[in-house]
Amino acid sequence: MSTLEAFNQALFLMINATPSTPAWLIDMARFSADYVIYLVPLSLIAMWLSGVEQRRETAVHASAVSGFALGLNQLIGLVWQHPRPFMMGIGHTFVEHAPDSSFPSDHGTLFACIALTLLLSGERRHGVVILLAGLAVAWARVFVGVHFPLDMAGAVVVAFISFGLIAPLWRPLGTNLTRGLVIVYRKLLAWPIGRGWLSS
Repeated sequence: MSTLEAFNQALFLMINATPSTPAWLIDMARFSADYVIYLVPLSLIAMWLSGVEQRRETAVHASAVSGFALGLNQLIGLVWQHPRPFMMGIGHTFVEHAPDSSFPSDHGTLFACIALTLLLSGERRHGVVILLAGLAVAWARVFVGVHFPLDMAGAVVVAFISFGLIAPLWRPLGTNLTRGLVIVYRKLLAWPIGRGWLSS
């Protein structure tokens, strides 16, 4: 076993819950591991519905970075499969999960991409909320036994790579892409927009 893998497993066992862990803490971790992720689309929708052009563009930018990063995760999983803790008989697992590759974490990648893009685009309040939520989810998914700590570290690296690769394309294309999506949005939702239920 490599030194890095040994460190990864040792750190996992330090964080991972055990049968003696209080039930309320495990329940809180389960909720965070499975449901806090919905904060991401809700935040992006709220930014879009604000009607502010810059916020809409940032929401689209964050979505593009995230989509590209999740695609990279799939490629990494095809090239190099890393088993999850329960597939190796390590620690304790408190939620069900498919026995697929653990590295890097899709949850961690999504939160890292959104937080990074929002923070670098000046949306600090939204960015900090997503960052803190992402840290909670990263801890929770290790705590309940479906990820190793380095799966989360890898997710952050993938997020930075994705942001860097998208950046040169976003500068010339981002504004036009966002405006095109606004036109589609206004056509599809003309009825509620016309009645003032949604921002135009």
